[in-house]
Amino acid sequence: MKHHLDIALTAIAPVIWGSTYYVTTEFLPSGYPVTMAALRALPAGVLLLLLARQLPQGIWWLKAFALGALNFTVFWALLFVAAYRLPGGVAATVGAVQPLIVVFLASMLLGTRITATAIAAALIGVSGVGFLVLGSGISLDPIGILAGIGGAMSMAAGTVLTRKWRAPVPLLTLTAWQLTAGGLLLVPFALLLEPSLPPLKVQNLLGIAYLSLIGAALTYILWFRGISRIEPSAVSALGFLSPLSAVLIGWTLLGQNLTPLQVAGAGTVLLAIWLGQHAGRAQPPLVVKRSNLFSKLKGNLS
Repeated sequence: MKHHLDIALTAIAPVIWGSTYYVTTEFLPSGYPVTMAALRALPAGVLLLLLARQLPQGIWWLKAFALGALNFTVFWALLFVAAYRLPGGVAATVGAVQPLIVVFLASMLLGTRITATAIAAALIGVSGVGFLVLGSGISLDPIGILAGIGGAMSMAAGTVLTRKWRAPVPLLTLTAWQLTAGGLLLVPFALLLEPSLPPLKVQNLLGIAYLSLIGAALTYILWFRGISRIEPSAVSALGFLSPLSAVLIGWTLLGQNLTPLQVAGAGTVLLAIWLGQHAGRAQPPLVVKRSNLFSKLKGNLS
């Protein structure tokens, strides 16, 4: 029951992230991807930092900035580039390669097994989101595609390293460190690469507030909580909910067509998510099982 609760809470994050593309195209000024990424990360990070009231110590200064760069600076900058250059549902689906990347990175950095179920879940998810893209009947911008893939690679590395470098602080504090670090790293790029923002309208401010407070502060607390409790391959499989959410939002709020092929893609994505959770709970290697058994016997005898 506890595992199902962990999955449900973690799944909230990618469902909300699917709305990023709708908010970006409908509420934010066009042509400021890096600036928008900085305005999403930094205010949320500073707010959480004020609540946490704890700064990194020692090596965690370097780790916080490394994780902040992977999970936010690089990922969000490329995410906004993809969101501006691709339709919402397409931009969200390009990152479908992330779970496959996570499977191999987790094997290299965490020593987890590469199981057939995890590979199958990732490949089925990629095919499912492929159906979503092919069913949209639109042209694809190469730069947007590359940005989406690059963002997926960055977040995959951030997901695995967040699990590997288990922070000795509460989740709120870890999220605050990463958001603040990621936002600070984005600021100079925004100043150098993009023009000054025009006067912001009320809808622009509402969009930024939503992406920062809901789409960053809240969702990443839930996401990092999931990373600490669920296997990386299972967590990354939940990311398939983001393109599914984006396509459904495009259908309901933007009047975009939803073809039979896309409906089939949605079903395939849900199958991939289910398989991903099964892979995440697969039996560990024998040496781990013996270690767990020894710990239980020791606890019972003490």
